[in-house]
Amino acid sequence: MNLDEYSIMKKIVMFTEIKAQIERITYYNEENGYTIARAKVGGRYDLVTVVGNLLSINAGEVLKLKGQWHNHPKFGEQFKIESYESIVPATVKGIEKYLGSGLIKGIGPVMAKRLVSQFGLETLHIIETEIQKLHAVEGIGDKRIEMIKQAWDDQKEIRDVMVFLQDKGVSPTYGAKIFKHYGKESIKVVQDNPYRLATDILGIGFIIADKIAEKLGISKESQIRAEAGILYVLHQLSDEGHAYYPYEPLVEECRKILGVEEETIIKAFGAIASSRKIIIEDLNKEGELRENNKAVYLAKFHVSEAGIADKLKNLMLVPKIVRSFDKDKDIEWVQGELKIQLAGNQKQAVREALDKKIMVVTGGPGTGKTTIINSIMKIYNKLGQRVLLAAPTGRAAKRMTEATGHEAKTIHRLLEFSPKEGRFKRDENTSLDAELIVIDETSMVDTILMYHFLKAVPKEATVIFVGDVDQLPSVGAGNVLKDIIDSGFIPTVRLTEIFRQAKESLIIVNAHRVNNGEMPTFSHHGGHPQDFYFFQIEEPEKALEKIIELCKDKIPGKFGYKPLEDIQVLTPMHRGIVGTVNLNAELQKQLNPSTDELVRGGKVLKAGDKVMQIRNNYDKDVFNGDIGRIIKIDREEQEVIVDYDGRPVPYQYSELDEIVMAYAVSVHKSQGSEYPVIVMPILTQHYMLLQRNLLYTGVTRGKKLVILVGTKKAIAIAIKNNKPQQRYTLLKDRLISVSAV
Repeated sequence: MNLDEYSIMKKIVMFTEIKAQIERITYYNEENGYTIARAKVGGRYDLVTVVGNLLSINAGEVLKLKGQWHNHPKFGEQFKIESYESIVPATVKGIEKYLGSGLIKGIGPVMAKRLVSQFGLETLHIIETEIQKLHAVEGIGDKRIEMIKQAWDDQKEIRDVMVFLQDKGVSPTYGAKIFKHYGKESIKVVQDNPYRLATDILGIGFIIADKIAEKLGISKESQIRAEAGILYVLHQLSDEGHAYYPYEPLVEECRKILGVEEETIIKAFGAIASSRKIIIEDLNKEGELRENNKAVYLAKFHVSEAGIADKLKNLMLVPKIVRSFDKDKDIEWVQGELKIQLAGNQKQAVREALDKKIMVVTGGPGTGKTTIINSIMKIYNKLGQRVLLAAPTGRAAKRMTEATGHEAKTIHRLLEFSPKEGRFKRDENTSLDAELIVIDETSMVDTILMYHFLKAVPKEATVIFVGDVDQLPSVGAGNVLKDIIDSGFIPTVRLTEIFRQAKESLIIVNAHRVNNGEMPTFSHHGGHPQDFYFFQIEEPEKALEKIIELCKDKIPGKFGYKPLEDIQVLTPMHRGIVGTVNLNAELQKQLNPSTDELVRGGKVLKAGDKVMQIRNNYDKDVFNGDIGRIIKIDREEQEVIVDYDGRPVPYQYSELDEIVMAYAVSVHKSQGSEYPVIVMPILTQHYMLLQRNLLYTGVTRGKKLVILVGTKKAIAIAIKNNKPQQRYTLLKDRLISVSAV
């Protein structure tokens, strides 16, 4: 026997087989299925810790485990799992725990107790083969029996899919998503074309699909792989804000990621361009002959960007339905109605709105944007015109409604998005019913949403875009508001004067100082209540302690603000000690004492938690950035109920990746929202993300109190860095081009 054979034999001999009933799961990683659980093992009085990769395991489940006993230096004796199989619980108590764990929708702890009281050791057999007998149990009718049957069948089916997918390197979380999307066809779809997963399943990108393809024997040089890889890279770049990407850097990026020859990439470019999945546009101007000077777009971005320019041009060409005959008289009238005196550039904005088809009003906090909206609306109403107001997010629309007294909708609701049809019902054929449409927070509107909005605008209508162009650009691709302003194609009024009342707030004064490249002032001024504070702390650990102290004790104690309702922690990044992930975990421990909790994917959700929706869900009528509170964890229905401003919204367990804890959120996610109190760490560890527009956006989210925790050096780095990351977009050029025609 050689040394290698001896090592293998020794390893085999050392494996032990045990039977364990899972009592509770203390940790579960959705990415790889790695689990830490406490289990009952025959012959042992105390619970045993078992660790290893387990698929969709629930408390109460009985497993046959093969592995090794191991002494962890910190946590003591553990059983490290090499392989396992699930077996039916053998005791009444085990069956009750198994069924009550949330494994089967329709059976919670109470119903599990009733079932085993009725059927004892036969309970699982009855569910499997004679499910109609469940009618004998109190509280079980036809509807619940159907629900239990479906869940039981799915559970068996999903195990087969999970085992197949795990063998191909797919985590249990993604396995559940794949099964939900394709059902019983899951294995066939993955075998036929694993790259479909990258486009069909949210969260599964090219990298995961590529690993599966490799295990299925698909060649690294295959055409299907190169085409999927190019589309993946373009989607990644659009997530960074690019509407297109230059051809040569894109080819190089694809070559690096795919690890194939350039010739393979170029051939794949030709194939997906001919199928119109991408559009390649020549960037050479007249007389230029630069080779490969081309822009590569995903088709939807090209259609949208070119469409914006075309729609704006056409809107400008059609006369307004109505014009004010005496603008000065109207301005005098509205000042009397609102009991205000408009400043010079505010009057200019109102005049432009009465005269021009499209205009932009941009300015920072305290410069009177809302006053202009109210003035314009009032005059248009007096002229008998129909007015529509909208904003990109629910919070921004709600704030607009409160500020104007006129209903404002999200742009998606305004355009009547139909989830079933996957399209907006309002478009060129069914345009919006209005003579004036005002869009607030336009800096947040991305290329695709702007195109869909403009498609639905009646040609005779007036459109006013309002926003702060100095804030962070949209999360989606493009830099629409900035491109529109920079093109000079549309009349723009820039508001710079801070009004007297606004000057009393250090928040507003400092926001403008930051935007002008100056350090904020931290000294109390003018006899007014102080609303801006700074705590000089260098170490991230100490900054974390200070943030917790501020949120839990200091701010509620001194100012009376409520930790969950009024205080929002904003942070530049997701990772690190003062990133969103760790801040949320630590703030949850301190601010939510509830013991009613659900462990999913290594994160703990509790009743009472503050959570945020992180993508648009039209079926639920909740949108990216909406913040709510968990009001119930229903283990029987396998649902978590989240309250959004008095409206309860249910989430199936499989949908919980749509929400994240929101005690702390990124500055990007806070766009379009305002909060009574902002607490924001800003440390030199964030240097990669420290930009002037990020700090400016964070500060301007606070209405009554802003507290920065960090260093003056980090603040100075942010203020000095006024070169936002370049976004590749041709909208400005397209608008300049159409204006020259």
